[in-house]
Amino acid sequence: MKQLKLTGFVIFLFFVPESLTLPTQPQDVDDVSITQKFIEENVGYITIIAFAQYIQEVSFEEVEVLVKAMTEYRDKCLGGMTLPMCSKLANDVLLENICALEGLPQKHNFLHCCGKVDLERKLCFFHNKKADVGFLPPLPTLDPEEKCQTYKNNRESFLNNYIYEVSRRNPFVFAPTLLTVAARFEEMTKTCCEEQDKANCFRTKAEPVIQYLKASSSFQKNVCGALMKFGLQVLESINIAILSQKFPKIEFKELTSLLKDVSSKYDGCCEGDAVQCIRDRSKVMSHICSKQDSISSKIKECCEKKMPERGECIISSNKDDRPKDLALREVKFTERENVCEERDANQTIFMAEFLYEHSRRHPELSIPELLRIAGVYEDLLKECCHAENPPDCYRHAEYKFNETTEKSLKIVQRECEHFQNLGKDDLKYYYLIKLTKIAPQVSTEELTFLGKEMVTALATCCTLSEEFACVDNLMDLVLGELCGINENRDINPDVDHCCKTNFAFRRPCFEGLEADKTYVPPSTPQDLFTFHTDLCQAHNEELQKKKDRFLVNLVKQRPELTDEALKSLLTDFTDVVVKCCKAEGPEACFNEETPKLGVR
Repeated sequence: MKQLKLTGFVIFLFFVPESLTLPTQPQDVDDVSITQKFIEENVGYITIIAFAQYIQEVSFEEVEVLVKAMTEYRDKCLGGMTLPMCSKLANDVLLENICALEGLPQKHNFLHCCGKVDLERKLCFFHNKKADVGFLPPLPTLDPEEKCQTYKNNRESFLNNYIYEVSRRNPFVFAPTLLTVAARFEEMTKTCCEEQDKANCFRTKAEPVIQYLKASSSFQKNVCGALMKFGLQVLESINIAILSQKFPKIEFKELTSLLKDVSSKYDGCCEGDAVQCIRDRSKVMSHICSKQDSISSKIKECCEKKMPERGECIISSNKDDRPKDLALREVKFTERENVCEERDANQTIFMAEFLYEHSRRHPELSIPELLRIAGVYEDLLKECCHAENPPDCYRHAEYKFNETTEKSLKIVQRECEHFQNLGKDDLKYYYLIKLTKIAPQVSTEELTFLGKEMVTALATCCTLSEEFACVDNLMDLVLGELCGINENRDINPDVDHCCKTNFAFRRPCFEGLEADKTYVPPSTPQDLFTFHTDLCQAHNEELQKKKDRFLVNLVKQRPELTDEALKSLLTDFTDVVVKCCKAEGPEACFNEETPKLGVR
């Protein structure tokens, strides 16, 4: 396997891919050949990602067998592209090879997928992915010295294993993002293995890589969930809002042309077609850079970089400045006499143009808020265009928009006040209780993750000048994690209603939810509230995780308790841990003190 030539290689988070087949519209030949060469050189890594994401239970040894088969397939096709097997789509070849691995379909329970063909087979493998990875063993950790020695002894096996472990735990992350993470991991390993204090180096340099992976994962799952649950129109609305904010000088005609590239075939990336993701990401970048004069003044240097570095550069670029001649309001949607006639001529184009004009004028608003305003405007026109005097009716649209934003702003202000008043720990407990009460069916691991992410969002945003957009965007991503990517995920009637009814308004919907009244606590497992001396060996972070799990499990077992009573029991539990870990016989102490908590 060739060197991982990846620095900066990343899917454009705000854009989406075209089909796997070569583009029918003109594209720079060099870009196509460079992308093809990249895929050929990294076929092993791409195979590991796809296999580990589709079948998360598969062992590393089983993955290595498939890598060998796919590498042999590549070599045969490079030697003779006219062979019949070389005309197949890459993902089809991959799935055929997965199904051909002796005994594996039965062992890992995906034989039913192998009996299907084409799109049905791809969707079957997609639905086999599990967002909750609690069934997997803990991520293996190596001592820094051991890690460096392993890398030095066998770089290829070391990186293969890393990509395998990260991919199976992030089954919905796009392949180019995982390749970027792998490249950064190798870069970090090279640097830290030369350092005296290797442990500190790894700890410091790993954090931004982890944050990059988490942010990418959250965004990609959110957008894929929108596509799966609400369809292409909602996906296009998200992309219009994002593109118009980032590139406010782009003309609407150019925007619609770009959308044809970025929104038409997003399903490939969402369903894990790694090669399609990589190829079409290159096509999108070519489109942007070929029209950079009319799209943005901030990406010139990025477009001068070689592929694949330019992609990450464009993502990192700042929002372009708003054109000086752009009026603060676009009157054609609220003050003209013929608004209804224009809407009726082509409602899809009309609403897309409204969202474009409003988004480019309001960089201070979040993407969900822009979609809410578009929804409010669409509903207003439905009413006004049947009124006796439509212009008098829709002339008050700006008031409706401000009213909508005011409601969203109050939610954000309340959340930031909670953050300022409660502090990180108490705020996390607040969200753990709230989330568990409204969605007790969700696993303990997932609930503790979501509670922590909500606090992170507020800690990140509540001191920024762009507080509103930051909080609303990030908190909406956390709700996207809860709702999940699959359209068939069911939690309980109230949560499902918020997740599946209206993408833009799910934040306000969740804000109004109370404890799930349909929930019946399961019988308490005998060992759920049994504690041992391992609590005394746990470091601060690990002990905090155990406390979080205790609280979530407590809410699941005793949902009728008030928030105050639950927090009081958490305090009692903390006191028991402190007391027993100081005792001469911690185990005996836990056995004596735990029943007094009254949680069993």
